[in-house]
Order: sequence, then C-alpha cells, then structure tokens
Amino acid sequence: MKIVQSKQVKRDTERAISLTQKLVRIPSVYRPDKPNGNEEQVAQFVAAYLKEIGIDVYVEEVAPGRPNVIGIVDSGKPGKTLLFEGHTDVVTEGDPSSWNYPPFGAEIVDGKMYGRGTNDTKGNLACMITAVQSIIEDQEHFNGKIILCIPVDEESLMLGIKHFINQGWADDVDGAIICEPEENQVCIAQRGALRLKVTVHGKMAHGAISWSGINPNWRMAKLITALEQLEKEEQDIHGEHPYLRWPSITPTILQAPVTGDAQINVIPESCMVTLDIRTVPNQDHQELLQKIDHIYAKLKTQDTHFSAAYEIIEDRPATETDKGNPVVTAVCHAVEKVLHKKPTFNGVPGATDGTFLHIHGVPIVTIGAGDRDIPHQINEYVDIEELGETTQIYRTAALQFLREEGD
Repeated sequence: MKIVQSKQVKRDTERAISLTQKLVRIPSVYRPDKPNGNEEQVAQFVAAYLKEIGIDVYVEEVAPGRPNVIGIVDSGKPGKTLLFEGHTDVVTEGDPSSWNYPPFGAEIVDGKMYGRGTNDTKGNLACMITAVQSIIEDQEHFNGKIILCIPVDEESLMLGIKHFINQGWADDVDGAIICEPEENQVCIAQRGALRLKVTVHGKMAHGAISWSGINPNWRMAKLITALEQLEKEEQDIHGEHPYLRWPSITPTILQAPVTGDAQINVIPESCMVTLDIRTVPNQDHQELLQKIDHIYAKLKTQDTHFSAAYEIIEDRPATETDKGNPVVTAVCHAVEKVLHKKPTFNGVPGATDGTFLHIHGVPIVTIGAGDRDIPHQINEYVDIEELGETTQIYRTAALQFLREEGD
C-alpha cells in the first residue's frame, strides 16, 4: 500500500533514494589483497554526511582501513537510548558480466534500484540516516538519545559490532533496531549459528594397498551420516519454530587431503568438513556439542582407528525478543501507522550484528526494506518505494520509543 505523500514524506523518500545510490556507488567489499578493498571510503563518506547534518560523529578504526562510524543525537533531556544499526560492508559482486546492470551503478529501472548493497544493507543504512535527519530538521520533540551504529565486517566475523560493544557504546542502550532487508516485517527472532571445522585423521597410503593405510574418508562418511541423524533428532525434539522453522546441521566444505595435493591413487592423511549449524532459541549449544562428542565416542567404540577433532569457528546464540518489549511495540506502532496494516511478525534465518547486542543485554528487533531472498544474489535490488516506507517506519518508531510515558 502506498504511503501518503506529504511534503515531509516526499522529501525523505527522495533523500533516502539519493543517499542509497551514493552509498552503493562506493564499493565496500572486503578484499584484503586489493587497494581500497575495505569499508574505509564509504565510512568516510558517511561520517562526513552525518557531520554535515549536525550529528556528533565518532570514527573508530577496528582494523586497518576498517573504521566504525558512530553518530549521536542527544535531546539533552533524560530518557531512553535507541540504537539504529546498519553495516557498511557488502559481499562480493561475483562476475560483473553476469549482472544485467553494473553491480555498483545503483541504476533505477522500473521502480527498482539495482546494485550490490541496495538490499543488504546500504538501502536500509540510508533509510536510518534519513529518518534521523528528518527528526532533526523538523525539530521533533523526543527524550533521551539516538545512536547510529554503522559498523564494518557484518558479513564475516562481525568485528565491527564486537568492537562497538567492547568500547562501551552499547552499555546504556534500551533498545535496538537492526536495519536489514526483511520486507518491513517485524522480526523478533534469529537463528543461532554454531560453525565447526571437523578433521578426521587417517594414515596416508597407496590406493592399491589400502590395508597399509587408514582411510579418513570412510570415517568421515560415517560421521556425516551420524550428524544427519542428529539433525533429525533435534528437529523432532524442538519442532518447527513459528518464525525460524527448523534447526539444522549442514555440511558445507568437504576436503581431502586437508593440506597438500589430492591424487586419485593416494589415501589422504586427513579429511575435513565444515558444519554450518543453525539453532532455534530453545536449543543449548553446549548440549549440542556434547551430543557431537557422544557421536565421536560411539564411532570410536565401533572402529578403533576412528580419530577426529573439531574446532569451533563461531558460536552465536539464537535470539528472541518478547512482543511486548517497548522497542517491538514502537516498531509495530510505526508499521501500522505507515503501512496502514497490522504488522507481520517473522524471524531472521541467519545471524546479524544484533546477535551480539542481544548477548550484551540489548533488546533487538530487525526490520527493513528489501526482499528477504535477494541478499548476496546477482542482480540484487531494492524497491525504491519501499525505501520511502522504511524511512517513515524508522522515523515513527524512534519518536514513539523516545516519547513514551516514563521517559
């Protein structure tokens, strides 16, 4: 449904579209082997933009060429603190010739803007900045303060948000809106991520003299089959989550040998698999690891040559925020007011920077413009009308949250 195009809405929509184009046209894929292969240029642009519209700005380097940008808008009156979060990095564009439009061109065709980051999540970064700019320009009354958290590295190890939290910026935050492409659905849950690198050890030997070696591939096959059974058991135990669907255990990379060259007539010394384990809020990661340990022990009793170990690469818990939390109710109020319909609740299938804010004790809700299935694809796009709607949702939610009785 179209929002009413008041002068303020029209102004903000045009700004959000224009700012999205400017952000997308500054490539910010992390490529450590390339000049300017980081977020530095787009972060500098954002910092300058925020300063120009009267926001107090702090720039903190997380790693060389990878700075977080933090903007503070303080009302000068006691009240709550609301945080908006939108990252500056984007994933690789892949082969540019596969795109119908230049991947960093931000071209608008038939109401859609195409380019890497239009959807995930420079469009939503532009919306959150524009929403706050609108509040300032219109001299809207609110209590407390707004923090704009604009970190690096969300698409990898989330170094930016971890640094932001470690520097104390999130200590007094009462609620956070995570600005990611969710079709403006109110996402109050996120699947957790437990990522493991599993190595099965063997003994290198000639393929024609198999009895002289220990083949790790046979043992890896048994382990993967057992993990598939564990996935089914976890799904039976925990059922289908209303917003996140099923917990999962997914083998992704399979490699043998782990180092050195593969050869068809050589039994490798070792075999490696990576596991992308996604969990729902009622799953305990330590309990899940204990179940994997039990699989190891069982396979060892069946085969004395079985030898395996795993390394935890990343451990991010699932999150869930109560529908009655003030930040959720503020966003729901905004959705109803802007879109003229009841909010649709949902969950985020993957982790976001909000995961670590949640761990720190900050209630989070994720919402933003963009088709949920489009991130990381060739021909990524965002609907420009949706950018306008999202800007108004952010603006209205901020004012609702910071004007509530008792501030």
